[in-house]
Amino acid sequence: MFSFAKPAYPLLLAAAKNNPEAAHKQLLNSLARIDKARHSAWGKAAINQCQQNFCNSSPRLVQNLWGMDFVNPVGLAAGCDKDGVAAGMWASFGFGFAELGGVTFHAQAGNPLPRLFRLPIDRAALNRMGANNLGASVMAETLQQTWARQPRTIPIGINLIKSKITFLEEAAEDYLGSFLQLRDWADYFVINVSSPNTPGLRLLQEGEQLDRILSTIQRENTTNIPLFIKISPDLAWEDLKNIVEIACSYNLAGIVATNTTLDRDHLQTQIIETTGKLVKDEAGGISGAPLKKRSTDIIRFIYLETGGRLPIIGVGGVFNAEDAWEKITAGASLIQVYTGWIYQGPWLVSDILQGLMQKLKKHGLEHISEAVGLGLEIDKASVNNR
Repeated sequence: MFSFAKPAYPLLLAAAKNNPEAAHKQLLNSLARIDKARHSAWGKAAINQCQQNFCNSSPRLVQNLWGMDFVNPVGLAAGCDKDGVAAGMWASFGFGFAELGGVTFHAQAGNPLPRLFRLPIDRAALNRMGANNLGASVMAETLQQTWARQPRTIPIGINLIKSKITFLEEAAEDYLGSFLQLRDWADYFVINVSSPNTPGLRLLQEGEQLDRILSTIQRENTTNIPLFIKISPDLAWEDLKNIVEIACSYNLAGIVATNTTLDRDHLQTQIIETTGKLVKDEAGGISGAPLKKRSTDIIRFIYLETGGRLPIIGVGGVFNAEDAWEKITAGASLIQVYTGWIYQGPWLVSDILQGLMQKLKKHGLEHISEAVGLGLEIDKASVNNR
């Protein structure tokens, strides 16, 4: 049903270029309506069509990690479904898992409009959304209703961010408040201390602050829900090494690498058409293709630094199977997409999975887990000397 629309997708994307945030909101609202109607005739038909067109499965791509079954290694990154309104739909688009949020303890409107810009010649996006969301309590209610309609069929994570109104010194209690509100409605949690769009947030990546956040949450994590940290791509190698050590000391499940970047050095885009300003003068983080190499380098660094003992979820610039394979062979057990999914359309997940199967065949591998870290061609010493 949807295959005929694939050639026309670039035109649809171009039509929404002047207001991508409104287009995205419309998409989420449409998915939420389908999910709420999933037991009606038309709702069942819509979901069935999605599954037929966008899902692609193979036992060679299935992994059990942290006690969770991932039907494939491709997940939806945080930032797409901030309030979890479409949480029940992501499995029907072929995702092996989905990360909701970022969500804050206190609801917040985010930064002034416009705050989301597509950079098509760079296959990138610039966003300064400011963690706009309805707050942890509203998300908890939304997810409770969603899972009552249909129990989740893929692992669901929630990305937690400090509320803008909360002082940095009180960040641990803010994160904990969100965790306690939401812990019954998700399978894993990500502590986001790396968004460039919440003032001062990246300061929480420093040792003492991060120690307090992780210790506070882990004391209340009595059921051992897997806990991750999401890191910035703009960290120095020594700072990254310190975060890896902290993650290991608090028995974190893994690291999500990476968030958006402040680096604009290699962008082809010079002017933001919507505002008429130079891209270097526009605040916000860059996602998409310009982030690909840096995030992969960081994945490789973490894998080598830990000997592969700390699992990695790789995110940043994944537009096709080759990009996914690079991150997996650099050390990522799972990958996430968002900007690539927007640019390539909902066929991306299935295309990546087909490509990964071809990669396994080409390299004589039986299972995707055999590819994790396979492509490392540099040793730990050379990384540390950067």
